[in-house]
Amino acid sequence: MDLIIKNGTIVTEKEMFKGDIAVKDGIIAAIGSDLSDIPCKNVVDATGKLVLPGAIDAHTHLAMPFGGTISADGYYAGTRAAACGGTTTVFDFALQDFDEKMIDVVKRRDALAAPEAAVDYAFHIGVKDVHGELLDSMKEAVEFGVPSFKVFMVYDFGVTDGVFYQVLEKAKEIGALICVHAENNEMVNTLVAKYSAEGKGDAWHHYMSRPEFVEAEADFRAISWAKSLNAPLYIVHLANKKGVEYVTKAKEEGYKIYAETCPQYLNFTCEVYKREDGRNFVCSPPMKGQESQDALWEALKRGDIDTVATDHCPFQQSEKDWGKDDFRKIPNGCAGVENMYPYMLAKANAGEISFMKVVEVCSGNPARIFGCTQKGGLIVGKDADIVIYDPEKDFTVTCENMHSDYDHTIWEGTQLHGYPVKTFSRGRLVYEDGEFKGEPGWGKLVKRKLSQ
Repeated sequence: MDLIIKNGTIVTEKEMFKGDIAVKDGIIAAIGSDLSDIPCKNVVDATGKLVLPGAIDAHTHLAMPFGGTISADGYYAGTRAAACGGTTTVFDFALQDFDEKMIDVVKRRDALAAPEAAVDYAFHIGVKDVHGELLDSMKEAVEFGVPSFKVFMVYDFGVTDGVFYQVLEKAKEIGALICVHAENNEMVNTLVAKYSAEGKGDAWHHYMSRPEFVEAEADFRAISWAKSLNAPLYIVHLANKKGVEYVTKAKEEGYKIYAETCPQYLNFTCEVYKREDGRNFVCSPPMKGQESQDALWEALKRGDIDTVATDHCPFQQSEKDWGKDDFRKIPNGCAGVENMYPYMLAKANAGEISFMKVVEVCSGNPARIFGCTQKGGLIVGKDADIVIYDPEKDFTVTCENMHSDYDHTIWEGTQLHGYPVKTFSRGRLVYEDGEFKGEPGWGKLVKRKLSQ
């Protein structure tokens, strides 16, 4: 064997038990109560530690052009940070250019990612243009191994309702899954114009221009169209109470509606926009009120929210400061890829949810939903993406001890009881005790096929 992790408490979606894990050629080769009789040159003692599958962050925006700049983390910095937070697979949104075939989107972005990625990665394709043969080009991307697409109902590059419907219909036909950023674009534009005309440019009015009902109404429309076609739908960064209710109802009716939320919505409310540094928290959809946050936690616990991902899209402080007096100029996005797994595991360590639930929503479910058959669990035959977690380690998040290229974080000062101490990507140590141990180019593109 190449690696044996012994004496740890192994955590799956269903159980926790003391045991050993053996790794050969990057694959989990054996799991048992005692593998000490197996010859191995590299034995790691995990006594007193939890041994978990690496997390899968199904929602990041690396090196993404947005708001007049590019997100602070490229593929190397973003995946380096992921590794140091126990995330071993990241999904990036590759945004289509106008007149560009879907497979060309993937190839263009993979040319950037392949030499830089420090952990494994996959793509969703952000759809802008479906005129002519471009809609049919979705099939070629699916056959290549990228069977998930995203539509934006907002922004100047968002799609119309009719195009969204066409994309859903095509996805149903070719075995793809559509992700949606659901907010009502007309309402956002109307409210932004209203507050701007009134001279209300502070960060609080970013929230006021995108309150709960603006997201909820779009959730309802998106779900309604998916139901009409019996097409699966994945709602990204769900943040509002009413949207949770729509998801729950659709699931109860038997539809394949999946929902994702993010750590920032679970930890912060819209009150952050009243802070002096409120502009740093500007993302879309924004953090909502306490009732929405409570609803998210309850939905997560009962299984109506399927995944936790980050929407990792950080910008530098100087860029956030563009909108100090005019929220319209603030690039939308926050950091999170290094914080997600530690945050969720700390919640489990505090008894608020179970460690098994964290594994489910941060690893098992995203692997199943998006067709990552080699990922998502500590199971013989799967990739040896493994995290060792010390439940007694205290950690305070600061910009300085993160591993991204940004110069500030919304998680500054967050205190966590319990923290990852080692991360293995396909059996290779890529993080240990605060230090990145990997290298650019180690990560591989994960090609996928969805189960029907």
